[in-house]
Amino acid sequence: MQNRLMTALVMGACMNVLGGVAQASTDQGCAAAPKPVVSLDHGSRYIADDSSRSIVDPTSNADVNAQLKPIDAFIRSLVQEANSVLAQKGDPAQSANCVVAQLAHWARADALSDLKNLTANFSVGSRLAGFAFAYAQVRPYANSTQEKRLIEAWLLQRAREQMAFWEEDATPGSKRGNLRAWATLAINLAGYLTKDDSALRWSAWSATFLQCQALEDGSLPQEMKRGKYALHYQLHAIAPLVVTTLLLERQGLSIRGVCDDALIRIVRFAMSDLETGEKSQAYSGKPQSYFDGSESLEKYQLAWLEAYLLLHEDAGLTKIANGLRPLSHSKLGGRQDLLWQAELK
Repeated sequence: MQNRLMTALVMGACMNVLGGVAQASTDQGCAAAPKPVVSLDHGSRYIADDSSRSIVDPTSNADVNAQLKPIDAFIRSLVQEANSVLAQKGDPAQSANCVVAQLAHWARADALSDLKNLTANFSVGSRLAGFAFAYAQVRPYANSTQEKRLIEAWLLQRAREQMAFWEEDATPGSKRGNLRAWATLAINLAGYLTKDDSALRWSAWSATFLQCQALEDGSLPQEMKRGKYALHYQLHAIAPLVVTTLLLERQGLSIRGVCDDALIRIVRFAMSDLETGEKSQAYSGKPQSYFDGSESLEKYQLAWLEAYLLLHEDAGLTKIANGLRPLSHSKLGGRQDLLWQAELK
């Protein structure tokens, strides 16, 4: 905790726990769901002729943000309401029914069904994970069986489409990277919620495959190609890999320890590189974004620590987590302490 990056992160830890979206008050009833997003057709955030995909195209980046912003805002709102259920704040049943009603509105519209290109398919995995986590938290408290079945069918359909995409249409490099890891998490959750064995087993295979990409030092080759964002994307891959591994452990499909404890090596590489970024720079050839002024490490990027520490004891990481708690990430279900104290049902 002595390095400047982690110190700055801890100093800012009290801000922006769930992204700043106001939670709908259950005292005032359930707000209407936002307009469902059915189609996505955005391009890449990065310029076309940059093989490292690390030079941002401002125009394209703005379009990506515009298309994804309403989805992400909805996820943050749902997760805040779902977390209030786990925390037993207000009327849990009322909050749960509100989350289910809002999600059912998107399910009826067949939201995210019209993904017009590769990059749209790349984006949807983490969003589906966020929706699935919000739903999983409230499902035991909600009353409407019909709406729950509708949501579950929608999540499973999106998961099956993602499985097909990653097997058949995704580019070779992307099949080994962080976006597939997020899709794997979403597919696992959809499989668990619907008792779909094919989705669960695909998620176990995919999470294993991705962890086994790690080199001996724990670096992920696909992420180390990403120029100044190499360390950023290693961390982005770690979050769904860790959480999927813990879910699989609890589901009786353990992959803990695969490929000579690859996950431990992946985590150690990233955390040890947060002091200077020199390890990632050696692979990518570029000073890392956390150290060149491009971006700051955000608290949510380490929210996976709660799940990791349930898989592996680590005194150093426990100390870091203690300095950052409560840890939260909307696409990982929000408040991690609440989520992992409860057993998803």
